[in-house]
Amino acid sequence: MIWMILALPLIAVILAYLGAPLALWTLAGAAWLGAAAWLGGWTVLAVVLAGGGYLLVAALFNLKPLRRALVSAPLLSGYRKILPPMSETERIALEAGTVWWEGELFRGRPDWNKLLAFPQPTLTAEEQSFLDNETEELCRMSNDWECSHELGDLPPHVWQFIREKGFLGMIIPRQYGGKEFSAYMHSQVITKLSTRCSASAVTVMVPNSLGPAELLLQYGTDAQKNHYLPRLAKGLETPCFALTSPHAGSDAASIPDFGVICKGIWEGREVLGMRVTWDKRYITLGPVSTLLGLAFRLYDPDKLLGDVEDLGITCALIPTDHPGVHIGRRHIPLNAVFQNGPNWGKDVFMPLDWIIGGPKMAGQGWRMLMECLAAGRSISLPGSNTGMAKLAVRTVGGYSRVRSQFKTAIGRFEGIQEPLTRMGGNLYMMDAARVMTAGAIDLGEKPSVVSAIVKYHVTERARQVVTDGMDIVGGKGICLGPSNFLGRAYQQLPIGITVEGANILTRSLIIFGQGAIRCHPYVLRGMLAAGNPDRAKALVEFDDAVFSHFGYAVRNTARTLVMGMTGSHFVGVPHDIAPETKRYYQQLTRFSSALAFVADVAMATMGGDLKRKEKLSARLGDILSLLYLSSATLKRFEAEGRQQADAPLMHWAIWDAMFKAQNAFEGVISNFPGRVMSFLLRRLIFPLGRPYVVPSDRLGAQVANLLIEPSATRDRLTAGMYVPRDEDDPVGVIELALEATVQSEAIEAKMRAAVKAGRISGRGAQLAASACAAGVITSAEQALLARRDELRDKAIRVDDFPQDLGIHRAAEGPRGLRAVA
Repeated sequence: MIWMILALPLIAVILAYLGAPLALWTLAGAAWLGAAAWLGGWTVLAVVLAGGGYLLVAALFNLKPLRRALVSAPLLSGYRKILPPMSETERIALEAGTVWWEGELFRGRPDWNKLLAFPQPTLTAEEQSFLDNETEELCRMSNDWECSHELGDLPPHVWQFIREKGFLGMIIPRQYGGKEFSAYMHSQVITKLSTRCSASAVTVMVPNSLGPAELLLQYGTDAQKNHYLPRLAKGLETPCFALTSPHAGSDAASIPDFGVICKGIWEGREVLGMRVTWDKRYITLGPVSTLLGLAFRLYDPDKLLGDVEDLGITCALIPTDHPGVHIGRRHIPLNAVFQNGPNWGKDVFMPLDWIIGGPKMAGQGWRMLMECLAAGRSISLPGSNTGMAKLAVRTVGGYSRVRSQFKTAIGRFEGIQEPLTRMGGNLYMMDAARVMTAGAIDLGEKPSVVSAIVKYHVTERARQVVTDGMDIVGGKGICLGPSNFLGRAYQQLPIGITVEGANILTRSLIIFGQGAIRCHPYVLRGMLAAGNPDRAKALVEFDDAVFSHFGYAVRNTARTLVMGMTGSHFVGVPHDIAPETKRYYQQLTRFSSALAFVADVAMATMGGDLKRKEKLSARLGDILSLLYLSSATLKRFEAEGRQQADAPLMHWAIWDAMFKAQNAFEGVISNFPGRVMSFLLRRLIFPLGRPYVVPSDRLGAQVANLLIEPSATRDRLTAGMYVPRDEDDPVGVIELALEATVQSEAIEAKMRAAVKAGRISGRGAQLAASACAAGVITSAEQALLARRDELRDKAIRVDDFPQDLGIHRAAEGPRGLRAVA
């Protein structure tokens, strides 16, 4: 009997770990009870009482009609009383988009074969040609210093090139004259442009993201599509979309802008229309737009369209030359000169046909925005911020080899290697996430949670990468001018942090807040069942959701404990993965199960209060995000052919992410309400202690060395970047100086040996001349050293200006800085 009692929890853990169905639990319980009765010599009365009681409990939970009547019905009534009311905007936001790989990670049993089977996105021949030619040419034409300091805008010939070559219509189908490029191609173009000039990148990015074209494609009437899409594709219209108001930023659903259904005169006759009043700001391309996409709340007080007075958020398209539309002056977002500014209107009458999708789509604007945002946010900011990170990694890595102090390249110092390591590892992971997420869009997904993950984490990592780069280049980075390759990126990084959902909001409320409901297999089902007015149907749906959820929670509890006790060494992984990554798949599975477990505990113990526990919610979101980023990194390593030269980047990125995920778990556990619950969580999740420490210095040095030397790895890491071969370009001169520096190192080694032997003496060019005269080096090698010195001096040079910084001269032009201000 003692052994039987000891075996009971073991049997329960095994059944729970395997996710056994209720029927198997019931049979196992009956078998255990029978064995206990036989081994324990129970009396007939004891057997009858125990067996009868067990049968009653088994019947209660296995016979669904009985279970629904006696268990689920009371639970449903109680749940309905405590369930916070869900607003229409909340419901739409939760239902928008699709659940993709993040769902596997949230549920505790990720199918790694599914991840590896996702096709790696590729470009068509037409797309590759456009990237290699038109996009390359646009990069060449775009000079960030000229745009930001001298013109305050893109030059007219660049605007014309963007329009004529179809950059504004990349997502528009060919039938309307557009390019019909893939999401991956869209991301590639934005990434490349962002390595060169933010004004070009944003000008191309916005019309192809959340805006009139995307909304028309998804929801427009045939007449709207046939009229506007060809004009947008040809650049005859410059679009913008106005959502943000002075009093509704992150809380975009509460926009005060409104329209009222009424009758009015349009084109000489009375029609049913709406009078719209709005006040918008931060609208990119707004100051130069010809077509204004507008979001506002529409009311029908006279019930001219139906019985509903508050129709909800509505989206309309308005020509900016329409009477009453006011396009304001420009904002200057951290000295970035992409067009951005306010617009407004008061009681502007317009026909209902201007609603995107026509009158039938009145009040459907929030759903439209949420569904389109999931796709656009997955591409634009991840692409632009990865581009800036590529620029930083390639230039700063090269600079660290070219720039010497204490007779040593600064990239050889451990103090410099530490930020270089972060730069390389972060970029490898950022680009992996960017590519995988763009590939999901091309598969037809609209992953709302993933879009929030990549928006937040790619922009935050880009901020870290560029900040690390600025720390390394020092004075070269802080002195702006045409020779500065990083200063503008450093200035403008907070823009990506702020737009399309401020990062604080995204981390604290959206990633886990939306993920917990969308990615969880049963929470949303239970909520929707509780809201079903058909009580009989609601009871069936709620019963299924609740008991499935209970089994799911029990399974993840057992899996968390078992994998914690065994270090996840026995977790199955795909057979055809790189052997050196096996432990990462196992540990990611362990952390996935632990996330599913702790998320359920948090929701069960805190209920609706969890969304007000923003710090806990943020940390839980961090765990989900880091699992996604690590998955993308493993996917990249496999897709690129397991490049062993790149392995240090992969190892550092995943090790760093898993250490941070572990710390996020610790943050949740340490701050979980109730000391007892906190203690139990720690013992279940980390029964043998925490497995990860910071990545080793040795691994970090390997990563840093990859950044400071020309190699295939460095090229793969910064693939898709615009790299000129022009010594008068701040990026091009670093490339040339790096090559010359590497070629010169062997020559300098011969000279140092000759100096040590007393054969030659001198400094700089004099020493090289002495070495040539003594036969230590050849005249060609002497010329190479001179060329290296010339390129090095150009690479480290900083700019200087007249006393007034050239502002007076710039203002004399028609579009100088003073004119912009």
